[in-house]
Amino acid sequence: MIRNDSTASRIFDVFNVFFLIFCAAITVIPFVYIIGTSFATQAEVASRPFFLIPRTFQLEGYRYIFSSRTLPRALWVSIWTTGLGTLVSMLITLTFAYPLSKKYLVGRTAILMMVTFTLVFSGGMIPAYLNVRNLGLLNSYWALILPGAVSTWNLIVLKNFFQSIPAELEESARIDGASDITVFLRIVLPLSKAAIATFSLFYAVGYWGAYRPALFYLPSRPDRWTLQLILRSIVMLSAGRIDDANFDPSLVTPPSESIRNAVIVFATVPILVVYPFIQRHFTKGVMVGAIKG
Repeated sequence: MIRNDSTASRIFDVFNVFFLIFCAAITVIPFVYIIGTSFATQAEVASRPFFLIPRTFQLEGYRYIFSSRTLPRALWVSIWTTGLGTLVSMLITLTFAYPLSKKYLVGRTAILMMVTFTLVFSGGMIPAYLNVRNLGLLNSYWALILPGAVSTWNLIVLKNFFQSIPAELEESARIDGASDITVFLRIVLPLSKAAIATFSLFYAVGYWGAYRPALFYLPSRPDRWTLQLILRSIVMLSAGRIDDANFDPSLVTPPSESIRNAVIVFATVPILVVYPFIQRHFTKGVMVGAIKG
């Protein structure tokens, strides 16, 4: 590899470093501020408009939100729906994308056109609600999973990834007597670990951060609300309280900003904990699917 050590190249490298540091800072600083405020005292929140590290640490905001069973219950609902939803979404996406990657599939072009059509046009909020209601899914956990079970973009990229797998591998397996299901399970899926990890993360983040399905489809079941909907309720109310929550009356109520930020931290940390385990697959899984159209 030929390295360019000219002055212009060095200046460009320095500029890139500072630019990336700036981009990282404007991304990380707001989250650090939220964490710092969640541990700050009421006096400090009132007197300091912006800070990253509080002068005095306190856990009153976290004690307050955990004094009610609402947030732990919502956390469990979010974990359960995220796990089951990701499993259902990947199952449907994998079994849908693999056949579409085969050019000999009858009706493939028409199916791809219908799939691509949904990238541009959608039925909208009201038809989606009517479909959920007519299917009898209102106030059920499946209403949080099935309406958004498949992402068209993920489906198309995963189809392209399957097309990039050498056809000779599948043909040799079929010569040995393997069926299509055996080829899919024992040849294709083991070669797709990076893509599966990447799109599982995409689906998991989508399920974890969604609050509209619970807001629209669970109107009379607040006990099944997700953590993000509880967070939205706290932020919208701007009072650090939840309508159906019974907090410990013996605790001193922290400032509303501390409570809101404590809930934000509480809702963000779980998905951040998962990311490092699949980080090494992330870039590879995204780029491979974009090689072949």
